[in-house]
Amino acid sequence: MTNAELQQLVENISTQLFHKPFLHKAYFNPRLRTTGGRYMLRSHDIDINRKYLDEHGMEELIGIIKHELCHYHLHIEGKGYKHGDQDFKRLLQKVGGPRHCASLPSEKQRKRVVLYSCSKCGWKFERKRKINTSKYVCGRCSGKLRLEKEMVFEKR
Repeated sequence: MTNAELQQLVENISTQLFHKPFLHKAYFNPRLRTTGGRYMLRSHDIDINRKYLDEHGMEELIGIIKHELCHYHLHIEGKGYKHGDQDFKRLLQKVGGPRHCASLPSEKQRKRVVLYSCSKCGWKFERKRKINTSKYVCGRCSGKLRLEKEMVFEKR
C-alpha cells in the first residue's frame, strides 16, 4: 500500500463512519516503532506505522485509522480528544475503534541486567546500564568495581 492509497482509505473511512471529511495528510511513518499511529495536534496529520499492516493485516490498520480519526475530529471540533476524555471514549465506541493496538511480534522486548561487585567489600548490585568501572567506585567502601556478568532476558 502506498501513501496515496492510505490517504484515500483514511478519507473514505472518515466520510463513511464520521460523516465528515478528512482534510489533511495521512502517511506511513517508518520511524514509528512502538505505536500503531499518531495524530499530530499542530499539523492535523496522521502518521501510521506500516509494520502493523505488514504483520497484522488490513483489519488492524483500519482499527488504527478509526482511533486516530477520533482524535482528529474531536480535536478539530474543540471537544475532549485525549484517551481519558469521555467524548473520545464515546466516539471510539460508536465507530468501533480499538482503545489500544496489538503488540508487534517483530518488536521483541528485552530486559538487560548488568551485575557488578566490589573487589574490596564484596557488595554485589545490579544495573540496567553499563557503567565505566574505571570512573566509578563502590558507594559503601570506595573500593574498585568489577563487572561480574551481563544478562539479557526476553520479557514475553
